[in-house]
Amino acid sequence: MKKTLLAAAMTLAGTVAAFADPVEGVWETERSAGEDFLHVKIAACGEEICGTIHKAFDADGAANAGYEHLGKKMIWSMGADGGGAYSGGKIWAPDVDKTYKSKMSLSGNTLKVKGCVAVICRSQSWTRVN
Repeated sequence: MKKTLLAAAMTLAGTVAAFADPVEGVWETERSAGEDFLHVKIAACGEEICGTIHKAFDADGAANAGYEHLGKKMIWSMGADGGGAYSGGKIWAPDVDKTYKSKMSLSGNTLKVKGCVAVICRSQSWTRVN
C-alpha cells in the first residue's frame, strides 16, 4: 500500500511539473551601462503569470541585499496566449514607480517585456538566469 501511494504521489508531482509554463524561472532585467539591474522570479499565480523581485544588483554586479523592493510583485495578471506570447498583465517599473499595461514574448532564453500607458511605451529584453 505504501509503495502504491508513493508511486501515485511521484506520478502526480511529475504531471504538475510537466505543465509548468516555459516562462517560469528567474530572469535578469536588461543591463544598461552604469545602471542597477534585477533578477525577477516568474511563476504561476493560479491561472495567471506573476513575477516578483528576487534579487537586486548594483551597476558593478554586486548583490544589493538591502534593496527596498525585494520580494515585491513586479508583474501580475499576465495571461499565456500560446506560442510564447503573454498579454493582459501589468508591470511595475520601480525606477519610475509607474505601472503599465504589459505584454511579453518568449523566444528561447530571451523574454521581451513591454509596458505601455496610452501611447507611451517602454520595453526591455530580459535574459534567463535559470
